[in-house]
Amino acid sequence: MIKSFRSIALLEGISTLALYFFAMPMKYIANDPIYVKNIGMAHGILFMLYIAFAILIKNEQKWDSKTFAIVCLASIFPFGTFYIEKKYLQNP
Repeated sequence: MIKSFRSIALLEGISTLALYFFAMPMKYIANDPIYVKNIGMAHGILFMLYIAFAILIKNEQKWDSKTFAIVCLASIFPFGTFYIEKKYLQNP
């Protein structure tokens, strides 16, 4: 299950960057909102999967409340899920 979460964390991070640094500029600079619609939908699904998997593996990884909060909050910030993947999801 941790391997799936690592993949979701990576994809969620990529979708966040694509949304912030490609889709949103295309919407406001090129006046083309279709990218926000499509990438935003993918990002939303990946975000929900990320949070769901974090909840599911909290006990498996023996995270305390602080670690769990950090893992969940990292999904909001660009590059946050990449940090989580390296710090908390690496194989021991």
